[in-house]
Amino acid sequence: MSKTSNINRVDGFAKVTGSATYSAEYKTAGVTYACLVGSTIAKGRIKSIDTKKAEWAPGVLAVITHLNVEKPAGYEQAKQRNNLGQPLQIFKDDSVRYYDQPIALVIADTFERMQYAASLIKAEYLKEEHTTQLEKAKDKSRNPGGDRAKDYNRGTEDAYKTAEVVLEAEYTIPTEVHNPMELANIIAKWENNKPILYTKSQGVEGTRKSVGNVFGIPPEDVEVHSEYLGGAFGMGLHTWPYEIAALIGSKKIGKPVKLVLHREQMFTNVGFRPYTIQKMGLGATKDGKLTGLSHEALAMTSNYEDFTEATVNMSRFMYDCANVSTKYRIAELDTCTPIWMRGPGEATGSFALESAIDELAHKLNMDPIEFRKRNHAEKDLEQNKPWSSKYLLDCYEAGMERIGWKDRKNKPGSVREGEWLVGYGMGTGTFGSYRNPTTVKAKFLADGNLVLQCSVNDMGPGTATMMTAIGAEITGIPTENVVIEMGRSGLPKGPTQGGSATTSSVGSAVHDACNLLVSKALGLATENPTFKNIPITDLTFANGSVSSKKEASKSVSLTTLLSANKLEELAVENESKGSEEAKKYSIYSFSVHFVKVLVNPNLGKIRIAHVVSCADIGTVINHKTSAGQMYGGAVGGIGMGLMEALEIDHRFGRPINNNFADYHVPVNADIEKQEVFFVNKKDPVSNPMGTKGLGETALVGMAPAIANAVFNATGKRVRDLPITLDKILEPIVATS
Repeated sequence: MSKTSNINRVDGFAKVTGSATYSAEYKTAGVTYACLVGSTIAKGRIKSIDTKKAEWAPGVLAVITHLNVEKPAGYEQAKQRNNLGQPLQIFKDDSVRYYDQPIALVIADTFERMQYAASLIKAEYLKEEHTTQLEKAKDKSRNPGGDRAKDYNRGTEDAYKTAEVVLEAEYTIPTEVHNPMELANIIAKWENNKPILYTKSQGVEGTRKSVGNVFGIPPEDVEVHSEYLGGAFGMGLHTWPYEIAALIGSKKIGKPVKLVLHREQMFTNVGFRPYTIQKMGLGATKDGKLTGLSHEALAMTSNYEDFTEATVNMSRFMYDCANVSTKYRIAELDTCTPIWMRGPGEATGSFALESAIDELAHKLNMDPIEFRKRNHAEKDLEQNKPWSSKYLLDCYEAGMERIGWKDRKNKPGSVREGEWLVGYGMGTGTFGSYRNPTTVKAKFLADGNLVLQCSVNDMGPGTATMMTAIGAEITGIPTENVVIEMGRSGLPKGPTQGGSATTSSVGSAVHDACNLLVSKALGLATENPTFKNIPITDLTFANGSVSSKKEASKSVSLTTLLSANKLEELAVENESKGSEEAKKYSIYSFSVHFVKVLVNPNLGKIRIAHVVSCADIGTVINHKTSAGQMYGGAVGGIGMGLMEALEIDHRFGRPINNNFADYHVPVNADIEKQEVFFVNKKDPVSNPMGTKGLGETALVGMAPAIANAVFNATGKRVRDLPITLDKILEPIVATS
């Protein structure tokens, strides 16, 4: 273990003391306050909208609707709906496409005046019939197109139907809402006809591009600040209408505009995990060899923009099976566009796949881990490539030992602790390990500090800490002397924070830039009299000094070198990207979540007594932040498995639990005991550090692990999440 592998979060002190500045907290001279007024119908047209009282209210600077908006140049250019980069064009016309769609923007000189004025706006509508139930839109479903959504067939389609043992089942994932602590927010202003945004974004460069597209200006003219995020889980991967509205408003009044959504708007205007119905078909021999697998998914999208995710893709390669077919369809509903949510696609798909695998193992009267081992894929059969590395079997063994799998009985309801039924379950997770082109600038300063610059931001996983650890490890500069500058435009271009690719992408760029910087420092040292006639290969850099490998007494500090050459800094800027060699391999992270549940048969109460999460993510850069990611992913899986579902009153197309009192998420009392294990073996081809992604696979597989454990405890198979008390309180009977 390296000396930097367990350092504390470098931004931890700033966050817990309140000195970290989030988007809505920036001090902006002359700032005004804005809010959005939402529609009260789910579909139709605005017949009339009365804004006069609001416009005449004290302190009101502007009220903007479709009737008086100055439409951005990009509105007319965007013609296609099949483009996630073109969201709802706010105030473009009188159409209403979902409940709570913004129909007016109110701007005032104080927050209180803004709120009062917004309450004065009245609208009348021409209602149209809406659809917010996926089941009612099945007949209009379609293939969204694109390579990832293509129908896939390997071997014989529907071969499972002729197997010796067959399982067919349907699984449902409800709409789940991100609900981070920090509300969606923006401070927008214009200077010299160029927009400046302080906004909640997971991708600075992506936001620059999308805002540029809307307003018809070059992305480099868009200034974005998003240094700190108070959680996002995926909602920050899109530029939403509220951000465009704030920019329109700021441009109109010529002043900065601050807009913060309220909690109810977080349920309706910034995306969610899409409601998805999945059908699984599995076939196996009596001795447990898979002979066929079919996975079909139907997911929702909005009526104005296509959203897709890789729901069925995990089933194509997870197990050794000669005959696999997958289909993915979407259907339009009258809602806001869904968006990626932690473990996008794979988290949803794993619930169906891993539940079905468990069900088939039970049918075979086989231990579910033994069944998985018999069908362990030694190569990626979808891509016909070898794995870059795969230590999934190590995860199985480590988890079995730590959870006490030996105490599990195949017959449900066989184990009790007092009045509680005991169940053990597990679910396998995976997610691709990606590496995106990333540029980092590394600088040695005369004061001995190392500065690392990149526009990537850190929404909580510990990106700044990872950059610090890698930079300190390579240069030998103490971690307290590493300065990270990130999360804003104008810095070297970094990737979007998402898809479990940040460490591989940004970490590699830090690694490469720091190595180049050390080489540059050594080259500079060869010109110093102390190292006269000493070749560069005989010099080493450590602890802020250059020294001779053979004569340790010959040493010159970095500050002395810079001073002697009249330099304030020594810098390199370098783009890092994946190698051609890596394309020969299938690079995935793997995880296994093990769960022990206690179920009270009289009350239907489920307790998560013990969670063990084991992961193969290559080299672990920082154990503290990585463990935090696994803990957080498992907690998110508890919410997914037991609590979270957005309830819609389909008569009106509106949510009825759009608040924290009625939309339940896990709290400390729901989490009794958690353990995390990492294989921590370097991947030989993924990147220079040998890391693989973690953020997504930390959640993938957790929900089915809970469902499988509940079945093992009660004999009740719940296929529609979340597993709530009413689904358990039906008569519990042990099944063979």
